Amino acid sequence: MIDLSSTYLGLSLKNPLVVSPSPLCSDLDNIKRMEDASAAAIVLHSLFEEQLTSESQALNETLMQGVDANPESLSFFPDLDNYKMGPDAYLEHLRKAKEAVEIPIIASLNGVSKGGWTQYARSMEAAGADAIELNIYFMPTRPEMSDEQVRAIHEELIYEVKNNVTIPVAVKIAPTFSAIPHMAACFKTAGADGLVLFNRFYQPDFDLENLDVLSNLELSSSSELRQRLRWVAILYQRVHIDMAVSGGVHTPEDVVKTLMAGANVAMTTSALLKNGIQHLAHLQAGLYEWMEKHEYQSVSMLRGTMSQKSVADPAAFERANYMHILTGYTPSV
Repeated sequence: MIDLSSTYLGLSLKNPLVVSPSPLCSDLDNIKRMEDASAAAIVLHSLFEEQLTSESQALNETLMQGVDANPESLSFFPDLDNYKMGPDAYLEHLRKAKEAVEIPIIASLNGVSKGGWTQYARSMEAAGADAIELNIYFMPTRPEMSDEQVRAIHEELIYEVKNNVTIPVAVKIAPTFSAIPHMAACFKTAGADGLVLFNRFYQPDFDLENLDVLSNLELSSSSELRQRLRWVAILYQRVHIDMAVSGGVHTPEDVVKTLMAGANVAMTTSALLKNGIQHLAHLQAGLYEWMEKHEYQSVSMLRGTMSQKSVADPAAFERANYMHILTGYTPSV
């Protein structure tokens, strides 16, 4: 019997499949269906900082950073009246989710400043959350803001939340840091129990006819997995912290690659939005079949086998491979 069990943030999971935040998680029936379809844990949709502090002067100052005091720029931020769940409703949904399923439920906080985060982190713990994921969606737009200041914002937030709860805390980071391994080590020192690689910044588009900025959501594809694989493989056993891959997990082979790179779990959402919640069962069955065919007896045996420390050519993750690919490419015409 192949052992699919894994661990993440100190939680014992029946397999490495975790549902990442999406509107699907706002419905209790969906959460039950996810458990039935083999989800090992669920990260709820995010509670946004704007929901917690929308009337405070502190948030107003945060919103004004980087927008050059242009009132039109504030239209990029969400209309709080359209949120489906306020803070109290979110906590009640969290309680009901914990009662409805036996798998771990991870709460998610999305923001960029301490604000009410520490208070609501404690409230989430009291409501039954097994862990908290900090989704730090921060885009430094001011030229005078240095990378040290960006790192300090993250470290302070991680430290404050971690020191106000007893449950594990993961940090969902962006792929845009200038020195990801150093950042990862700093976040671990600040108290993070895990890293989620990576946050997906949703890019605006331009309407050329109406001269308007368009906001839209494009679901991920398996091609996005490569960036995650590289950095998980580089970080594995260099920064001793649990890791989750988020973005690009669509097929059983994607799950296998994620584990081989060194991740503890593979998170998926876009695949469920495209194929339905039952797709989780397909991912688990495919993972089992692949491991059986290739004679891996457990997820722990599989994990890290393609990390930079394990492969025959570690330079494949670095500049040498970049040079090899460019100089070795032969045009078709």
